[in-house]
Amino acid sequence: MTRRFTRTSPEAEGLDPAAVARLVTNLDALDEIHGFMLLRHGNVVAEGHWAPFAPDRPHVMFSVSKSFTSTAVGLAIEDGLLGLDDLVLDHLKAEAPAEPSANLAAMRVRDLLTMTTGHDRSTMEGIDRTTIGLAGSDWVRQILAMPVPYVPGTTFVYDTGATYLAGVIVQRLTGRRLLDYLRPRLLDPLGITGAAWQQDPDGLDVAGYGLSVTTEDLAAFGQLYLQGGVWEGRQLVPAAWVEAATAKQVECGPHDWVEWLQGYGFQFWRSRFGAYRADGAFGQYAIVWPEHDIVLAVTSGIENTQSVQDAVWYALLPALDPAAAATLPDAGGPRPGVAPPADGVTWDLALRAPQGASTSPLEESLLGVTYTVAGNDHGVESFALRRDGDGRLVLEDRVRGADHLLTLGHGGWVAGTTEVEGGPADVAGAYAWADDSTLEARVHFLGTPFAWTFTLRFTGETVALSIDQNVSFGPTHLLDATGTAQS
Repeated sequence: MTRRFTRTSPEAEGLDPAAVARLVTNLDALDEIHGFMLLRHGNVVAEGHWAPFAPDRPHVMFSVSKSFTSTAVGLAIEDGLLGLDDLVLDHLKAEAPAEPSANLAAMRVRDLLTMTTGHDRSTMEGIDRTTIGLAGSDWVRQILAMPVPYVPGTTFVYDTGATYLAGVIVQRLTGRRLLDYLRPRLLDPLGITGAAWQQDPDGLDVAGYGLSVTTEDLAAFGQLYLQGGVWEGRQLVPAAWVEAATAKQVECGPHDWVEWLQGYGFQFWRSRFGAYRADGAFGQYAIVWPEHDIVLAVTSGIENTQSVQDAVWYALLPALDPAAAATLPDAGGPRPGVAPPADGVTWDLALRAPQGASTSPLEESLLGVTYTVAGNDHGVESFALRRDGDGRLVLEDRVRGADHLLTLGHGGWVAGTTEVEGGPADVAGAYAWADDSTLEARVHFLGTPFAWTFTLRFTGETVALSIDQNVSFGPTHLLDATGTAQS
């Protein structure tokens, strides 16, 4: 794994180690943070990953991808390929309606970047992203066919489809994927070697989501922006673009969480206390705090993403800006602490596994029994429990005719691979008996925010099975079903 940064103590960079300990304690209390890296003055003063997550594994970024796409737009402008005030239809005319509305005709590249296209909803939700074989241009055509009720530039509506269009424009002008365009200009200089980006059916990077990088990659991206686009003496991104992209370009809202009311730039969000951020669903962050020369990268799988930023402010503000800290609401008493790292920098952390016994008086009668499951939307047909040669519990299930194995640890995580829709997935699982007849298993899909919790309640010859997901763009409760022991 590439280590781009010097590791040093918080004290060496003028940061109170107690504040750093509070930050780690606050993040640990959320119990769904996967990794973090804290930089002060360009050096790492604290880092850690919660097992089963590891620093060398790329993590899905979701809308942090938008900030990378913004960077690509800035580079294309520097190259003279387009301008902020170019009309979108000048670049996407072939997919435009024969008679575009006045608002659609007036839409600019600037409006794509500031989420002020004039649409009244997310256009990405209105297109078919699942039909294999659709040309990428058909996505463009579908978006451009949607009504544009507002004058572009006047109304903020968060819209991943706007970023997609900006990405399409850059990829057509350069003749390269976003990833390939950014590689020599941004990724290689930053030491980002394992990045991947989801593509549309036409082979274009989807721009507004789909990027995967490591926590340290994310920190490097944030540090580049903190340094005004300069890296090791080279101006990788124009300073004027960094300033404009991270400035408040438009008002945003309404929103239930205060951090999403601070303004929006060119695919970057403003934060409180003079900070700004690249921001992805379920708690993927590069938080840049220029006043205090701080960058914090976070990967996670959390629903209440405001809580991640609150964890930062409550931990660091008392040490850096006591007057600002006094404006925060009372957060209650102190949380239990986390053991400090032996080297002062790298914290030894783990997500909490299910709590309970390693076995049950009923287990012997349950092992090897196959339970058939009545019809359900998720296609679960049957499952069984067994112990492997190392004594570890294994959950076997059959879903839509395919067999899957999940190996589970007790009191810790066991890594493995299972098949999911779309191919193999790296996972890590743990289990515990909550009581004699109730088994709880939790499985993390590594490199993603997602985890499933299986709850099995055994009664005689039947078992009630439920499956819940920690975070989702839709329902988090996935399944309730009943299994019956095969005779």
